[in-house]
Amino acid sequence: MNYYAIQVKTRAELKFIQLFRALYPETTLPIHFPQRQLNIRKAGQVKMANLAVFPGYIFIEADNDEQIRSFQWDFRRTEGFYRFLKSNRNITPLSNRDLELVLHFINKPLAGRSKVFFNEDSRIVVLEGPLCGLEGRILKVDRRKERAKIKLDLYDDSFAIDLAFEVIEHKDGR
Repeated sequence: MNYYAIQVKTRAELKFIQLFRALYPETTLPIHFPQRQLNIRKAGQVKMANLAVFPGYIFIEADNDEQIRSFQWDFRRTEGFYRFLKSNRNITPLSNRDLELVLHFINKPLAGRSKVFFNEDSRIVVLEGPLCGLEGRILKVDRRKERAKIKLDLYDDSFAIDLAFEVIEHKDGR
């Protein structure tokens, strides 16, 4: 199975998917849009929000290049479409580290809170959740907001996102 990335209008990823499905109901390709849950504080109120893990990107699952090419123009005619990655002329499936990273989030379409604790050196230790396996990508930890900023790379683009965590007491009382 191959996965292809499409760049769409940021913060309109769900709208793009819904519009595409409405315009082309015969298309059965699985479309993935990994999301993350965060508590957002605004005007003193805390609300749970679902945000994109990869802002501006959706992922299409296809058996081969021919299958994705047969629907290429349907995607391109849908409002909010920007481009296929690497380019519209060179539609390339995800591979290696890009594929591993995307699959990490596609397997759990809604990334909730990770369970973590801090060791004696004040370093974060992830026990379970979406941060598990991404410890080497952590750029910054905000204990007060209970968020970890991680660096994600997709093709030649790099960006940082926040993922929520929950601090639990370690087995030996720390």
